[in-house]
Amino acid sequence: MLATASVANTCDMAAREAASRTRVPLDVLRAITRTETARNGKPWPWTINIAGRGIWLDDRSALLSIARDTLGAGEHSFDLGCFQVNYRWHGAQFASLEQMVDPVQNALYAARFLERLHDETGDWTLAAGRYHSRTEQHAARYRTLYSQHVSQLDEPAGRLNSFALLQGGAVRMGSLVPVDRTDARRLIPDGRGVSLFGQGS
Repeated sequence: MLATASVANTCDMAAREAASRTRVPLDVLRAITRTETARNGKPWPWTINIAGRGIWLDDRSALLSIARDTLGAGEHSFDLGCFQVNYRWHGAQFASLEQMVDPVQNALYAARFLERLHDETGDWTLAAGRYHSRTEQHAARYRTLYSQHVSQLDEPAGRLNSFALLQGGAVRMGSLVPVDRTDARRLIPDGRGVSLFGQGS
């Protein structure tokens, strides 16, 4: 039970590190990681979403294994980690899959993207919606879920704990926030003006 509780704090700790190194408020990052990967009310770092189907794994090794198997099967569009960064559109920005699933690196990439979205919108809630999609219907639905998580944030950021990560092997499946990628387009080189999931305007 202690190990499970400690790994559930991993994304919050990564969010705190990313917030300290960017302009993104900590609670924005904490709410987004919950909207993306919540498992029993807590964000989960070892999560992958393939074609709208979320899989929560018990450790980093299991996550890397299924990500490699997915790539080996010819599928490149899947989301990884605390902030569900899409491999197809953003994988080239990381040195390796290992770096991409690292909670802090995953959080930093998401935070820097959110900074650009906030520069566009001037509002963190609107930026959160665009983080998910530039299609207003999908962004609005995401903003609703995000706002619910903001209102439900429990412990103060300064009281977050850090423990050794859980080791294990069981796979649990469920549905993450559905992402409609029918309007996907290729990410332009500097990433400006494109959603994290590579969706069109």
